[in-house]
Amino acid sequence: MKKVKVEDAVGMVLGHELTKIVPGSYKGPAFRKGHIIKEEDMPYLKDIGKEHIYLIELSEGQLHENDAALRLAQAVAGSNVECTDPSEGRVNLRAKISGLLKIKEQAVAEVNEIENVAFSTKHANLLVQPGDLVAAVKIIPLVIDESSVVSVENMALKYQEIVQVRPLSPMKVGTVITGNEVYYGRIQDKYAPVIADKVRHYGAIPMGVIYQPDDAKAITDSILQHIQEGADIVIAAGGMSVDPDDVTPEAIRATGAEVITYGSPVLPGAMFMLAYLEETAILGLPACGMFAKTTVLDLLFPRILAGERLTRKDIAALGYGGLCSNCSSCTYPHCPFGK
Repeated sequence: MKKVKVEDAVGMVLGHELTKIVPGSYKGPAFRKGHIIKEEDMPYLKDIGKEHIYLIELSEGQLHENDAALRLAQAVAGSNVECTDPSEGRVNLRAKISGLLKIKEQAVAEVNEIENVAFSTKHANLLVQPGDLVAAVKIIPLVIDESSVVSVENMALKYQEIVQVRPLSPMKVGTVITGNEVYYGRIQDKYAPVIADKVRHYGAIPMGVIYQPDDAKAITDSILQHIQEGADIVIAAGGMSVDPDDVTPEAIRATGAEVITYGSPVLPGAMFMLAYLEETAILGLPACGMFAKTTVLDLLFPRILAGERLTRKDIAALGYGGLCSNCSSCTYPHCPFGK
């Protein structure tokens, strides 16, 4: 790069973008790459603090920041993610659809080990809308060795879909409410409406609700009935503690389902249960879901709707960030819970 006084640059082609900053109001390009500097530009250049500009003379094997940034963004962008035009060595990645943001965190870390490259993302498993900013890449210098870009492109081939948005499927959800106190009318059920609202909130379809006493066989039969009627997910709510009268875990096991976990490192949600009967997910939901606005269900339900078959390792990983602060005014997902 060749450093030139702005007074001597009239008629020259600007090789990089010049940034204008208005504190608290604006940060962006004042002049873009390719602009031909004119005499009338001099006062403005001085006003934004520019005494010199660079004329960029690319050597073989070098890339301009904008060209490099676009290649990086295109390499890491996966399904349902689009790249903006480059500006000041940066390209933003935005969601093209509503869905669940998935990030391959190890790949992000490896990209950022490459010199002169910055790759930033939102947290994984965040629900996003079309146009939402989900990630960005930035080239630090004005010129970068092409070999650095090639390294990222090769990494993207290895990892595949580093940043993607998965659509949520409108799955059908059957509910079984358990407990003698509700079944025999001693108390009014308040859980089924909460579950139905939560199911609709995430774009799924509530099916019917079946009430059963603390009878393992009756609960098992109701779960299987929902599945026979086409449920993609069955939620069995209540009766999840270790008390002798709480038989819901026993009933879920009796369906023949593969139990992934009984218990989770999420508070609220420690007594949560997850099992799969072939392709149908069966969720044992503890009583916390009735009074806590955000629980383990909010962390896992969207992932199931996005087509993930969750493993015990997935559940174990929730412990880091899995403690809800029970704020007086819940701002989830814009908070540390589940991150």
